[in-house]
Amino acid sequence: MEKSNMAPRAPSQARAHKPCAACKMLRRRCDGDCILAPYFPGHDVQKFAGVHKVFGASNVIKMIQMVEESKREDAVKAIIYEATARLRDPVYGSAGAIFHLQKMIQELKTELDLIRTQTRVLQEQRNQLLGILKNVHPIDTVSPMDFPAFGAAGFLSNDDILCYDPSTFPLDCDWTL
Repeated sequence: MEKSNMAPRAPSQARAHKPCAACKMLRRRCDGDCILAPYFPGHDVQKFAGVHKVFGASNVIKMIQMVEESKREDAVKAIIYEATARLRDPVYGSAGAIFHLQKMIQELKTELDLIRTQTRVLQEQRNQLLGILKNVHPIDTVSPMDFPAFGAAGFLSNDDILCYDPSTFPLDCDWTL
């Protein structure tokens, strides 16, 4: 038995690299040069599980290797997004989400057009009513206390209460509704 092989390693060399989520899930040794380690940290196994279920580990590795290094992080984010979408909607994937959002945009545009049309109609009605009000003969500015229904003291008397019968109210007017 050789003592040199049994010598304990320095702690920094023994625990220098923690396994990534891919290597944990695939139960393999994670080397320092593991291509998946930067994108799938060991504490986020679920993310890799979805990607592995949809694409497979070897295909993910091939896809990452095809992309230049500066764009790999974005590529992995897109792969994760597509895998999550495929798990939610196996037929359409992320395209289903896009179609759904496009449909919502179209419905909202239609609703906005309807509201704009209603706003124009209401503005026209308001302008017509303001025009009618401007064309009405100005009412003499008489104090309500000088109104003949009130007695000399400015209060309604009991005899004057029914002096204006609603059934005989004049319907002649110079404005129409």
